[in-house]
Amino acid sequence: MHQAKRIGILTSGGDCPGLNAIIRAVIKCATHKGWEVFGIPYGTQGFINLELGHCTPEDLRLKEHGYDVPGLLGGLDILQFLSGSILGALNKGNPSDPAIAQEILQGFQRLNLDALIAIGGDGSLDIIDDLAQKGQWRWVAIPKTIDNDVPFTEISLGFDTAINTVTRSLYDLTFTAASHDRIMVVQVMGRDAGHLALHSGIAGGADVILIPELTPCLNPSVIDQVCRQIAVLRQGGRRFALVVIAEGVRRPDGLKVASICDFLAQQIQVQSQTLCSSGNPKFCSLQEVDSRAIILGHIQRSGVPTAFDRLLAARFGREAVDLISQHHYNRLVVWENGEVASKPLTEVIPKIKDCHREKKCPDPVDPQGGLVQTAKELGIYVGTS
Repeated sequence: MHQAKRIGILTSGGDCPGLNAIIRAVIKCATHKGWEVFGIPYGTQGFINLELGHCTPEDLRLKEHGYDVPGLLGGLDILQFLSGSILGALNKGNPSDPAIAQEILQGFQRLNLDALIAIGGDGSLDIIDDLAQKGQWRWVAIPKTIDNDVPFTEISLGFDTAINTVTRSLYDLTFTAASHDRIMVVQVMGRDAGHLALHSGIAGGADVILIPELTPCLNPSVIDQVCRQIAVLRQGGRRFALVVIAEGVRRPDGLKVASICDFLAQQIQVQSQTLCSSGNPKFCSLQEVDSRAIILGHIQRSGVPTAFDRLLAARFGREAVDLISQHHYNRLVVWENGEVASKPLTEVIPKIKDCHREKKCPDPVDPQGGLVQTAKELGIYVGTS
């Protein structure tokens, strides 16, 4: 019923939970149609390796289970439970370098693919689209990123698991904060988007959530309001607090630093002492503020994918295979109104490119959105736009 096809699949950019679940879904759905599937190792770098003779097309052929577990568990299908990517993920291979682009295009030709499925974030999709234009590739894109900043899709693969990972970390940090009367300043990933900080901060019981869409930089007013929020908590009998800050928030001078949480933790102690010395009784509780900075780091990219991310991977993988089966190429698989759909890349890529040129986030948090309003109504300080 289906014409046999040779398709390739690659993961590009940073890893996230659920990538292996998508690979599994694509393999199963494509194999069911009698297609051949080839896994490209380390993103577009795999095409270069082919061109240089470091591997052969046969080396890249994927079996129905992706790979087999030896011993009594032989053939056990566990891909959907594994984090990371069995194919590896790199964002190298920028087509702006003609020599690199040519090697990638020649490697692609060696595989003689009918279509390619590329799983990546906005940066990877931008790069791969340039290559696809040069090589006239037929391809389908799947959005993945814990930053959740790919436009036209309500959620990207890996975001739900990252929310759960950060929320669990905030839960654990709450008890050590309470035990020592400390202010925990927790920095989470997200690049220039605050989705991860906002979602996990609300779910994790944060008292302060600072995201670049509302607080582009830590100006004196914001730091003062954070300290006043802590004072209100202490007046009510709670001597600890949880502050969540997205990595995209900058210093007062507009400089982006690797450890913005360290800067904020230091400023909280300085401003607390300033308020305390003002003589106002409501700030007396800030006399011995002890703040600590924590960068959660790459643990946010790991962990067993949540059930939702596994289901999303299955739906995204199946949709990508179906689009190829129907000869609907150059499309982005998306999640829209609780259902899987797709958008033409001719709409998606120009928006991504425009945002990259302007150094803006392709899909930021809506400052007037329901989640921001919910945080405010819960008494969480979220900064000022």
